[in-house]
This record gives sequence, C-alpha cells and structure tokens, in this order.
Amino acid sequence: MADMHGGNVLAKYLKEVEGIDTVFSLSGGHIMPIYDGFLQSGIRNIDVRHEQAAVMAAHAWSIYTGKPGVCLVTAGPGFTNSLTGVANAFLENAPVVVLSGMAPLRDLDRGALQDMEQVDMIKPVVKWSGRCYDVERIGDYLEMAFRHAVSGRPGPVFLEVPPDELYAPVDEAQLKWPAKGWEKHRSVPEEPALADAVAALDGAKQPLFLGGSGIAASGAAGAVAEFLEKTGMPFLLMGNGRGAVPDEHPQSIWDGGLMGLLAAASMADVVFTAGIRLNWVLNYGEVFPNAKVVRLDVEEAEINRNRQADVALLGDAAATIGLINERVRKADRSDWLATLKGMFAGLTESDRQARSTPSAPIHPYRLMDRVRAAAGDDTVYTLDGGDALYFAMITLRATRTAGVIGSGTLFGCLGTGIPFAIGAKVALPTEKVVLVTGDGSFGLNAMEFETAVRHDIPIVCVICNDQGWGMVKHSQEICYADDRVCGTELGIIHYEKIVEALGGFGEFVEADEDIEPAIRRALDCGKPACVNVITDPTVTSPATMMFAQSFNF
Repeated sequence: MADMHGGNVLAKYLKEVEGIDTVFSLSGGHIMPIYDGFLQSGIRNIDVRHEQAAVMAAHAWSIYTGKPGVCLVTAGPGFTNSLTGVANAFLENAPVVVLSGMAPLRDLDRGALQDMEQVDMIKPVVKWSGRCYDVERIGDYLEMAFRHAVSGRPGPVFLEVPPDELYAPVDEAQLKWPAKGWEKHRSVPEEPALADAVAALDGAKQPLFLGGSGIAASGAAGAVAEFLEKTGMPFLLMGNGRGAVPDEHPQSIWDGGLMGLLAAASMADVVFTAGIRLNWVLNYGEVFPNAKVVRLDVEEAEINRNRQADVALLGDAAATIGLINERVRKADRSDWLATLKGMFAGLTESDRQARSTPSAPIHPYRLMDRVRAAAGDDTVYTLDGGDALYFAMITLRATRTAGVIGSGTLFGCLGTGIPFAIGAKVALPTEKVVLVTGDGSFGLNAMEFETAVRHDIPIVCVICNDQGWGMVKHSQEICYADDRVCGTELGIIHYEKIVEALGGFGEFVEADEDIEPAIRRALDCGKPACVNVITDPTVTSPATMMFAQSFNF
C-alpha cells in the first residue's frame, strides 16, 4: 500500500541522503507536494518574495556551508524569474541545485497553465539539466543533479519534476535510494607539470600568488597558508577565496588596493594563479606582461584561456598545492615584499586620507572605514552595487574564507546583496553578517527584508546612498558631459523607512559622527536592520574609470 507521494520522496532524499536541511523557495501550485514533504522531513523552507532571490540565497548558502545550495521554484513565471540568479551562479561557479515545477505531462502541448520549454531555456546557464518522468526515479535524478553540480568546476544544475510524479502515490519499501551525489573527487596534475611548476617557483626573484574562488571550492585554505609561509610570496586572494589566508597577513597586498595589484603584477617575474580566471579584472592576463605564468585550474578549458600558461597544472587546488608544498624550497622574499609595500604607500595615500578624514558630504571611503570600525574584521561582509562595492571591497578586510564577497565580476549582477546576506546568515547563524550596498542595487530585492523579518534572520544593511546609479552616471559624465546624464539619478529616498515598515530597524544618517553609533545600534537590535547613509554623489571610483574606458571603442 502506498505510504508516500512524490513530494515526500523528493524531500526525504534531500534530507536523509544529501544532508540538505534548508531550501530557499517561492510557493506555487505545481510544487505544493514538495512543501508537504518539507514539513514531513523537517526541512527549513525559507520562502522568499522573488524567485531570483531564492537562487541567490542558495548560492551564498553553498559558499558558507560547503554543500550545494538548493532552491525550489514553481513553473512558468516562477521559473523565468529565477534565470538571473541561475546565470550569476553559472558565471560564478556556484553549485546550486535548481528544482522546478512544470505543467503536467498529461497536458503538455495542449495549452496548459504555465506550459513552456523550461529545459531548453535554461540549458545555456547550467552544467546539467533534466526532467524526471517516474516517481520511483526521483532519487536517481536528484543524485545526478547533485553529482553534476560539484564535479570538476562547480556550477548550477536544473531538474524539473512534473506534478504527475509529485502527487503520485508510492510505497517507500519499493524505492531504491541512490548514494549521496555530492562527494568530491580530487584530481592532481601529472608529474612533469608539477616538476616544472616547482622549478619556476623556486627560481623566481619577484613572484606573486593570485588565488580565486577555486581556493574556496576546494577547501584549500590550509594548503595555501602553508605554501605562502614556505615561499614568502606576496599574495592576493579574490572572489570567494578571499580571506582563506587573512587580508591582514603580512604578505598580503590588499593594502595596495586595485592599483597596487596592477603595479605588483606588472613587476612580477613569476605569477602563480590558482582557481582564478584571467578575465577583464586582470585585463585578460595582460597585467603581467613580463612574467612566467603558472596556472592551476580544475577545468582544462580554462588553463590557457586568454593567456597561454607557461606551466599548466590541471587539478584540484587543495590537492595540487599540497603536493607543491612537499617539494618547493623555503625562501625569503622580504626584500621584494618591502619594495611593494613601499610603493603602495604612495599609491594609496589619497585613499587613506579619505578614510581617516571626516567630510561633509560623507566620502564613500570614509563610510566604509566607519563600517569596519563598527562591525570589525570578524564579520562576514556581502557587497552589492558599483562604486559602493568597489569602495567597500578595498576598505573592508576578510579574516575567513569568503569573509568579503561581492556580486560577481563576470555577470556584474546587481541585487545579490540582500539575498546573499540572508543565505550567509542562515548558513552562519552565530556570526555577524553585514551587507554594504548601493542605493540603486538595494531596490532590486528590497522586499527580501520582509523575508528576513518573517524568518528572523537579523542581517544588517548599510546603504552607500549617492542618490543614483553612480557607476553609470559617472561614466556618462566621462564619456559625454556633465549635462548629458540621463536615467541614472534617483534622489534621496528613505529606504530605512521601508525596512521599518516591513518590521525591521532603520536609521537615516547624514553626518560623519552619526555613522558608527547607528551601525552599532543596528548590530545590537537583534532584527533585520538598515542604516541609510547619504554620501557624496560626485565621487568616482577607479573601477568606474575602468568601466568607462571599456566602452571607448
């Protein structure tokens, strides 16, 4: 006799086989049996206000738990609303399992409610996609989804399950449960490549180590710390890998900011990149024109992308760096590091002045300095926006893996901040989570503050309010003229009152001396909170200068 239905099967597999206890979702008729399954299996259902936020929150949750994040959306517009979050996860290599409802199989191609080709639409931005036709194979398809999400370079996957199968009765005794699908297998490079890499690193006079999100995905923090200690290399960790070795480590070059990175790269004779793309941020690999490049990546197609590797290491970051640590010589590179630090002092003097000096109106750098003073370096920071993200990224410091994360460098996706903060806080309930966002990007998912209130997720949001879409506005001024600004001005809006109306805590700040006390009150209030700080709308970041120049054809 049947004692379950398909929704129960799906939830039971998530909880008991894959160890997933939290799902981010938005309800819909096609997926009601799965919600029933969540209740039966004890899965926490964080129901959001827009499907893209469900994907984004699952994305952040995956970063901080080390597990694939899971989100659930309903058919049709629920599915299409999720696509922005899925595309961002794809370009940021986030292992997110996207589960979706669909029209009933019995009604396909008859004009059923929300009947559309979802799999074909999502294929370009997922690693794998599938549809389950048999209630007894729901576990098989979930195992495939999780396996594809974590194998090789991680990424999102998509599985749709029709209501025919979700409502279908099934006898649990007849089910065959597949094994866990997200066990990670670690590959390492072949011996000649390892030998060449060690020789290049040992022979370097002015080496530089650059690590990215692959450091986080492979859990390589310990291996990287040992490598840096042994080799004495200056380093910069970016993306989700930032903080795997703390930003304040004496060999870190985060104190040089973006300009410091570009200067160090141009002077290096060997650059060791691990789990990081040579994309536009690094000028497609052209920022180190004189260096021999050792590239380590888990994805073979990435090894020579944009810049030919002098030594190509195909493998898992943690396992590969562990092997290098056994062979590379201990070295003292303090003179090279001192040269860089001395150069940074001149490059970043104006930045330091802006951070340390009160101003009216408030400089964005000064705001970020006050955020750091109030919240401390033991906080998880999620960043969102254009100029606001840049000033925060350069000023704030990470002391743990993914201690400071942004909205992604490839998709440039605004609106991630609030969902990322929610996902991070759900994953790390005992840690402080602070979002720093621009005023434009805040508005894209502002209603998720209601989600945070309803689910008692006490995040703190600090808005760098320059009264517009600052990065594009300043680019218009650079590319055209000051009087050719169009569609990029927002004015002063009391966003903190929106948060108050939704049940959270809000403060409005215009004076320097009020910033830190307001943030401390927000941290202490125990509720989702928003501190809306009015900043100087005339300030332009170096990132905007790069952005504007990229459109100079």
